[in-house]
Amino acid sequence: MIEESARVIACQGDEVWVETQRKSACGQCAANKGCGTAVIGKVVGQKRARVRARNPQQTPVQVGDEVTIGIEESVLVRGSLVIYLLPLLSFFLFGLLGKALAEQLLLGGGEGLSILFSLLGLLVGFFWARRFAGGEARLQPVILANTTPTVGLFH
Repeated sequence: MIEESARVIACQGDEVWVETQRKSACGQCAANKGCGTAVIGKVVGQKRARVRARNPQQTPVQVGDEVTIGIEESVLVRGSLVIYLLPLLSFFLFGLLGKALAEQLLLGGGEGLSILFSLLGLLVGFFWARRFAGGEARLQPVILANTTPTVGLFH
């Protein structure tokens, strides 16, 4: 399970919107001062990401609480494959379809139609990937624990 700390920014039933601080591994290695990736990371800066997380255990949370969210490694790998490979595969398949169609219509080399179909395939692939990722509750991170310290009556 991959875990991350986050801050609750909104609650809606069993779904909670959280904000995480994007972190980079840069700064941890000895080559930090001469590394191009570290320079790019400093220029881009530390940004926050907003994520919708499920709260299946009904952990009591409220806006402003610090929570630990998590996602299974296998879910992350499968989701990444879908998000990256689906648009790429549809790009190539639609390109081949455009080339075959151009050959059937005797349009010469058919590069223009192949390029047009490839771009259309890329857009269709992005649409499919978004629909797949957006509709799958199992691809969302879950709240594992509320880590906000509670203030008691007695110190």
